[in-house]
Amino acid sequence: MKVPILIFKKLPAAGMAIFPFILLKSEKLKADQEIINHEKIHLRQQLELLILPFYIFYLINYLINLLRYKSHHLAYRKIIFEQEAYQHEANMNYLKNNNWYGWIKLI
Repeated sequence: MKVPILIFKKLPAAGMAIFPFILLKSEKLKADQEIINHEKIHLRQQLELLILPFYIFYLINYLINLLRYKSHHLAYRKIIFEQEAYQHEANMNYLKNNNWYGWIKLI
């Protein structure tokens, strides 16, 4: 999947997926295949939920986790969409193998 990649030096994270783009903090991250794959997994998740609902569910999941864990880092890592992306970011064939709605198993 060919995806437009934009560089934003003030990005608060190394990478971010905002459909249909991947945003990266630096040009050198374009060579980091795991970050690119991680963000492509998020793009797939956004498509699965027709884009806008993804952002709503992502935020709700984060806020519930923040109340539960009282830690930004842990709340972020426990978001179901992040769990799927982190679990499979090193598997460059994950998206090719039609793993649609993989995040549902993490609910």
